[in-house]
Amino acid sequence: MTQTTAAASVRPFRIDVPQADLDDLNERLARVRLPDELPDTGWDLGVPAGYLADLAAYWRTGYDWRRHEAALNEIPQFTTEIDGQNVHFLHVRSPEPDATPMILTHGWPGSIVEFLGVIGRLSNPRAHGGDPADAFHLVIPSVPGFGFSGPTRERGWNMTRVALAWAELMRRLGYERYAAQGGDLGALISPELGRVAPGAVIGIHVNAATVGFQPSGPVPEAVRAQLTAAERQRLAALGRFTAEGTGYRAIQSTRPQTLAYGLTDSPAGQLAWIIEKF
Repeated sequence: MTQTTAAASVRPFRIDVPQADLDDLNERLARVRLPDELPDTGWDLGVPAGYLADLAAYWRTGYDWRRHEAALNEIPQFTTEIDGQNVHFLHVRSPEPDATPMILTHGWPGSIVEFLGVIGRLSNPRAHGGDPADAFHLVIPSVPGFGFSGPTRERGWNMTRVALAWAELMRRLGYERYAAQGGDLGALISPELGRVAPGAVIGIHVNAATVGFQPSGPVPEAVRAQLTAAERQRLAALGRFTAEGTGYRAIQSTRPQTLAYGLTDSPAGQLAWIIEKF
């Protein structure tokens, strides 16, 4: 594919959620049925019913989707098809001609919205009191299966396949050399991008790094002996999270279709599932 053809395959995109979908959401939120709960358990067993009821009420009566939709549409958005999959992304060019291209990848449960607060500072540091030499051209894609890059239509969208898609996306946009940043799930995809496109990726930054960056099993005593007190505390916290906070990972990676019925049909269920981790 020539660069001209590749560029032509990138299409402008604008968010426009049908009003009928918003009306349906409002009606479902108005009919929320809360489960019973044990007394005095707080967050030990999951999201408290009172907390969820308040949040669902705010979603129905206080949250203005059209205002947020309009704000998102002020940012240049596009879609393109890569490896048979629709890919949605933000593309913000810096006013600085020598800006460094960078691709930013979100995590779960998250989206491109995670980066809205830094787009201006990264793409136009001069306007925020920073050094224009630190400017970036930003590409912020939705991971296949997330947001407007979903749904996926076949199996196999693992870290390597997403990274290969990102490499093609950057090539399609005309970027030969670029940096990569990612958090959570993005902290796995971004290093993989460096592995599949080593000649293009000039540097990688990750945050909220989990699998692959932290010990997933028992830590030998010889290693423990070398840890600082702060590191031992973090290791203990990781152990508690692994024991009590990773059930979502097990079911999402083994029976996602079964879980999807509840999350698709019930906005309150989706809200609880996300807020418990976010």
